Amino acid sequence: MIDSNQDVATTQPAQPAGKGSLIQTQIGRVVSDKMDKTVTVLVERRVKHPLYGKVVTRSNKYHVHDEKNEYKEGDLVEIEACRKLAKTKAWRVRRLIEKAKLI
Repeated sequence: MIDSNQDVATTQPAQPAGKGSLIQTQIGRVVSDKMDKTVTVLVERRVKHPLYGKVVTRSNKYHVHDEKNEYKEGDLVEIEACRKLAKTKAWRVRRLIEKAKLI
């Protein structure tokens, strides 16, 4: 029997205190904004080659959800992982870091 003073909704486990955000984020540059509500973001990272020791640049392109079509080519953005939104889209824009420079 459930005590009337006990709230059933509060029995869910809380997130551990003092832990950082568990959301996976990356920073990259928008290379294409031609799709509707989607931008393509190029994320580059520098890694040391396991055998030769030379620092090489690795890159990945991600399709990222942009609900308001507000990010343009050349913008530096932070993206976060989310549930699958389309066949190739599982990221969304978290924030704008730097606006593209106009030439």
